[in-house]
Amino acid sequence: MPDYKHIALKTVNNVCVVHLLDTRIVDDVSIHELGSELFSLVEQGGHTKLLLNFSTVEFLSSAALGKLIMLHKKLSTRGGVMKFSNLSSDIRDFFTFINIDRFFDIYDKESEAIAAF
Repeated sequence: MPDYKHIALKTVNNVCVVHLLDTRIVDDVSIHELGSELFSLVEQGGHTKLLLNFSTVEFLSSAALGKLIMLHKKLSTRGGVMKFSNLSSDIRDFFTFINIDRFFDIYDKESEAIAAF
């Protein structure tokens, strides 16, 4: 398994659970590296069920959100599914404000999201 800088992985019930490690996902280099790591899970790893756990994330830039939307599209073309869990109230409110929560299944707890796959 490759070494990752921005994510930690575990598999539960055939779901690839991705813990985002950065508290602030804002600078271009980190966003690019995070995107590469996430895309490799689908492209090289063949994962089709991703759960992104945001428990450590305090702030997410619009550019980072764009990477997540691109990942969602890539997964969708392969018949895959992506869900989110453990969002801070600020990030969840932001997702609701921009209506992105209509495109992503968002759960309060990781265990709830895993059960929903």
